[in-house]
Amino acid sequence: MQEIPEKVIIAGISRMQENFDYSMQELKELALARHYDVVGETRQNLDRPTGATYFGSGKVDEVAELARANDATTVVINDELSPSQLRNLEKEMKLHVVDRTQLILDIFASRAASKTAQAQVEIAQLQYALPRLHPSANKLDQQGGGGAGGLANRGAGETKLEMDKRVLNKRIARLRRELKDADVGEEVRRAQRKENKLPVVALVGYTNAGKSTTMNGLLERYTDRGTDKQVFEKDMLFATLDTSVRQISLKDNRKFLLSDTVGFVSKLPHNLIDSFKATLAEAANADLLIQVVDYHDEHYPEMMKVTVDTLKSIGIENIPMIEAYNKADLRPGTRFPEENANTLIYSAKDPASLDKLVQMITARIFSDSAVHTYLIPFDKGQLVDFINRETGVINTEYVDAGTKVKTTVNPIQAGKLRQYLVEED
Repeated sequence: MQEIPEKVIIAGISRMQENFDYSMQELKELALARHYDVVGETRQNLDRPTGATYFGSGKVDEVAELARANDATTVVINDELSPSQLRNLEKEMKLHVVDRTQLILDIFASRAASKTAQAQVEIAQLQYALPRLHPSANKLDQQGGGGAGGLANRGAGETKLEMDKRVLNKRIARLRRELKDADVGEEVRRAQRKENKLPVVALVGYTNAGKSTTMNGLLERYTDRGTDKQVFEKDMLFATLDTSVRQISLKDNRKFLLSDTVGFVSKLPHNLIDSFKATLAEAANADLLIQVVDYHDEHYPEMMKVTVDTLKSIGIENIPMIEAYNKADLRPGTRFPEENANTLIYSAKDPASLDKLVQMITARIFSDSAVHTYLIPFDKGQLVDFINRETGVINTEYVDAGTKVKTTVNPIQAGKLRQYLVEED
């Protein structure tokens, strides 16, 4: 039997926000991603939230009436509420209240598949919950009346509150230790990849922009058994929270690592960003970033700004970037693929677009490569194997003195083969 979605009202105040309409539309999409049934929307034009109840005078009653008129049991707010605002709103409206931060955390929790992602999300949830613990939520605080008995019970409630806080803090500390252990293992793997001298390219961008679709298209086109290595993709917000790393092997034997990172959204909770710093380390250590943009969405400039701002907030900047405007096939009359400097208009479902993207990638990450000719003695067969396996062989010729190979090499490979160099090209 299919579960009936919970009916909700979405609400927010403008605060003179330039992109308020877009922010509210995104809130609705987030609510739908949480499997809510959005049955109404209300807004208030205010310069700033009211300290006690977020909304201004009279608006609280209006929101409650709108919810009851639509049989809604929950109100979803377009900002993060303070603990007191949350309590006051629920008390006055007699409705469940979810702020934007809680909504995003709930979505992340439902999407987290790996132990690492689950731990990262739980830390953010617990940090969000800590300041929102309140004695009135404890049964110990709700027993008895006034007088000395009331005071005694209030003290018991406060003791219970402190105990709850200690429990949450211990849980956070334990999860952080587990993540640190897991990150040590991932750092070892990153170091091994670095030792292999393979360039790293990271896909970054707004959630649902098409990063995973792009990665899967490249895997299918450039990797043997690419469909076996594909990452999860679905047309929904935060389809995957785990960073996936795959090796792309080009026809000329040159290789690079491609990572698909967690997507961003506006007003992404700070605790969540902090928790996912380790997951985003692939982007931080990348040689090239590809910002995948949903070119079909009219709000794509705002999405790009959120992506850049979020990356900067965790120290990821000054890394070369290609701006890849995806979903061009959904824009009637748009020509693609179209390259212009560091931008590409493309469709992740179009083979020609993927080939153009790879051309742009290789031109940047292999810019220090050079074409040389080497003469390898016949008794150095392992070097010939290395050249055929790891470099971009252009031509092979067998001569009296050995195997003559013209190939594209990076500086490290060139150093390894220096003594066999026979001519400069």
